[in-house]
Amino acid sequence: MKSRPFLTVVLAILTAALLLTAAIAAPILCRPFYYAHIGPLGLEEQTGLTWAEIRTAFDEMMDFCLGGDTFSTGVLPWSEAGKSHFEDVRALFLLDLHLLAGCAGALAVLLVVMGARGLRPARLLGHGPAFWAGAGMGSAFLLVGGLAALDFNRAFVLFHTLFFPGKDNWIFYPDQDAIILILPQVFFQNCALLILALAAAGCVGLIAWDVRTARQSPPSPDTPQAT
Repeated sequence: MKSRPFLTVVLAILTAALLLTAAIAAPILCRPFYYAHIGPLGLEEQTGLTWAEIRTAFDEMMDFCLGGDTFSTGVLPWSEAGKSHFEDVRALFLLDLHLLAGCAGALAVLLVVMGARGLRPARLLGHGPAFWAGAGMGSAFLLVGGLAALDFNRAFVLFHTLFFPGKDNWIFYPDQDAIILILPQVFFQNCALLILALAAAGCVGLIAWDVRTARQSPPSPDTPQAT
């Protein structure tokens, strides 16, 4: 099989993007992750709502953010400004899910084409695309995670400033958008920790897989051999 350096780069980028979007999608799609916070955070006691009412409010909000036509937050009041923010959130959520599907599809097509044409990625500096995807993504997450750990409040504000430029409708007032009462900042912090943990596990797995396959694979015919 012919090895090609550009395949290493393309596969590494697609794999890293797949890992990133999949990690972000986890707290978006896994609603039990939120439900598990209701009791420990004492949301029923703090809001006067029942567990079922909190879950319904969250589910209806998430249904809208994942492409639903009607915005609702159960028994909780909401404002047009709040709805506008969740429209922006919906655009970001759907973008992530579309990118996740696109990266998965592109990787599948590329692997099929490589197999049909007898191509394989070259090992750059002794490592394949899995290593470079894991190392690159891992370094980025260590940097971002470290900065967020130093001051999550500042990171939270910076995130909204970057992804919702020129807007302040993400600043909710409980009397107008009561959904904020069941979405405490600690929940978002735990979402960030879940994303970091999944991404870190994925990075470690990719690097370990690359090291293992390197030991099991015969030397590439393109690699000079010692005499």
